[in-house]
Amino acid sequence: MKKVLFLALAAVSFSFTACESKKEEAVEQAADNVENAGEVKADAMENQADAVRDSADAKSDAMENAADKMAPATETPAEEVKK
Repeated sequence: MKKVLFLALAAVSFSFTACESKKEEAVEQAADNVENAGEVKADAMENQADAVRDSADAKSDAMENAADKMAPATETPAEEVKK
């Protein structure tokens, strides 16, 4: 008997939670919209950060390549310079 009563109470509680008011649905939809807008903004910011990082990497690579093409410094031992 207790088992049947428990199952009946569980079924009734599920039926109450399944019924949402229009106002509650509207608030939940608004919350979902805010969350989605935040995700879109975060994605855009991540893309912008990636672009900045890529630009800095390209500039750094170009500077290193230019440095590699420079004439080497004279490699005179310190003792010879002192003489």
